[in-house]
Amino acid sequence: MDCAATTPVSKQVFDAMTPYFCENFGNANSLHSYGRDAAASLNTAREKIASLLGANSTEVYFTSGGVECLNWALKGIAHAKKDKGKHIITSAFEHHAHIKACKTLEEEGFEVTYLPVYEDGVVKSSDVEKAITEKTILISIMLANNEIGTIQPIEEISQIAKKHKIPLHTDAVQAVGTLDINVKNLGVDLMSISAHKFYGPKGIGVLFIRNGLKINKLIEGGFQERSMRGGTSNVAHAVGMAKALEDAIAGQEKNVAHIKKLSSYLNKRILAEIPHTTLVGHKTRRVPQINNFCFDFIEAESILFRLDMQGVCASSGSACASGSLEPSHVLMSLGIPIERAQGSMRFSINKNLSMKDIDQAVEIIKEVVADLREMSPLYPKDQTLFKEIKRNEKSV
Repeated sequence: MDCAATTPVSKQVFDAMTPYFCENFGNANSLHSYGRDAAASLNTAREKIASLLGANSTEVYFTSGGVECLNWALKGIAHAKKDKGKHIITSAFEHHAHIKACKTLEEEGFEVTYLPVYEDGVVKSSDVEKAITEKTILISIMLANNEIGTIQPIEEISQIAKKHKIPLHTDAVQAVGTLDINVKNLGVDLMSISAHKFYGPKGIGVLFIRNGLKINKLIEGGFQERSMRGGTSNVAHAVGMAKALEDAIAGQEKNVAHIKKLSSYLNKRILAEIPHTTLVGHKTRRVPQINNFCFDFIEAESILFRLDMQGVCASSGSACASGSLEPSHVLMSLGIPIERAQGSMRFSINKNLSMKDIDQAVEIIKEVVADLREMSPLYPKDQTLFKEIKRNEKSV
């Protein structure tokens, strides 16, 4: 139940990739027949992905994944447009890598406005417009949050960005397979996606860059990716990504219906059967696969390890931020108290799970939470007293 961290490569994707490891192994930049065959396969994958995104093939750039896409979009635009201004608008709960890239730009003299996301985890488009100045050179707001799943009003923000002639980037890594990611419909100038979030291979992503948009390189090297991104082309993974994206979009309606049913059932049972638990973020404006709960009086790390021992794999936040003792910046941006944020668990559901799996998981979650609360000095054993405290808090 941690598909927001990664998904398994599907059999169809694996089969599509296999020939490019041992048989069609050429370097796409070699001029001989092996190289030409590899280049042809790479171009076919690029054209397929472009078509699925509603883009031109010259607007699709292969990268190593979502983190590189985010860094390239932010730093590439910032450095290309710094003579026009040094102001960037983003939100307070972007991906961990995105926030770090913004902090690096701030160290270089750029100004970054981090918009609030409020209790429901949604950016207000009116806040975006209010934050724009004459020095604003980029707006970057994610399409779906990776920790709590809330969906941002990108179409509305794109109209504002166009009115002010400011490029708009969106991180759509968690949106593929559940939301419309057609770049024309979204109205974005840059968009990041990563294959391993939709049953493709790890180590491959795509940054959509609208034709005519000035952006600096992030990785210097050879003439790969139309001289915009150095490094030997990862043909096998590009082919796998194209197949994974094709399957994700083709099966979107069926998969979303299935995952919604599972998530709804999971949420209903956990909230009804485990007291002192809250579902984080907007209740309906969310991608169906991501469900984040705060379990009061206990810590996420303890829950995580106990669940893992009993066969339930979940997460206490973004995989990129694992190992940090700090509470999630995403939850803190929603105004959630630190003590509650430290009990946050993300259960993200993949398309291969069944209702039986959810039932089994919920029973284990209930047992683990109950056991940990019994050992917690914070958990009020006298529930009558606890209810009185809560009433007093509300009256205050």
